[in-house]
Amino acid sequence: MHIQWFPGHMTKALRMMEENVKLVDCLIYVLDSRCIAASFNPKLNEIAGGKPILYVLNKADLVEKEHLLAWLKYFKENNMQVVICNSATGNTSKVIDGLKILNKNLIEKYQNKGVNRSIRAMVVGIPNSGKSTLINSLCGAKRTITGDRPGVTRGKQWVVLTKGVELLDTPGTLWPSFENQEYAKHLAFVGSINEDILNILELAEEMIEFNRQNNLQNFMQRYKLTELPENNAQALEYIAKKRGFLLKGGVLDTERLAKTIIDDFRKGKLGLIMLEKAEQL
Repeated sequence: MHIQWFPGHMTKALRMMEENVKLVDCLIYVLDSRCIAASFNPKLNEIAGGKPILYVLNKADLVEKEHLLAWLKYFKENNMQVVICNSATGNTSKVIDGLKILNKNLIEKYQNKGVNRSIRAMVVGIPNSGKSTLINSLCGAKRTITGDRPGVTRGKQWVVLTKGVELLDTPGTLWPSFENQEYAKHLAFVGSINEDILNILELAEEMIEFNRQNNLQNFMQRYKLTELPENNAQALEYIAKKRGFLLKGGVLDTERLAKTIIDDFRKGKLGLIMLEKAEQL
């Protein structure tokens, strides 16, 4: 399965970020904790232009704690300011604290001048990483548009917080070419790539293989399996039959099952799963 997706609105979004980065003091870079390495968009680091970055490991409740701590160590060893959060449950207070630490010198500079000035941060990240949900949680109100599909936020949105912080929300963006197809597959797993361009059966087969190699017990328990065929396409048919996913005439509805398996992964129903571990870099 080869994955490539870079719609025109992403080109416009990157151009908009380049034009507006001069208006902010720093960046909040939201990463999906399930695929931290794949969440890095080299173009976004270029756009930052040396401005300080606060990395947010979001959706932390969906991965194993020990692997997340290993990533935390990696960031700190590389002098990268990082916080862990789960924006969907409102656990975002560390983000504000991290911003204040990141901009300590700037805050002190304006305080010494007697100027009460807000920190301005651009929020960036891949599609469906939880950027808008994070902003809504920080606001305590739904001020941005959120969704569980890539491409929901299409334009810039300024949001003023009551804690002396102004945020510039931006559309989720990827990079023009996926040289690492393993990362591309992981982005497809977590929902950062438009499913209209994906073969859902092949994607589900890849998910079955990942679980076979890394998460077999949880996978077997989820679908009440006593065995799993070695061929992933056959495994998909086997599980569909076990679950009673049938079309008219008794034809197996493997497409419905494929969507169910991917959805189960995204909702954490297959257990805590981190697709990329820090020690693999």
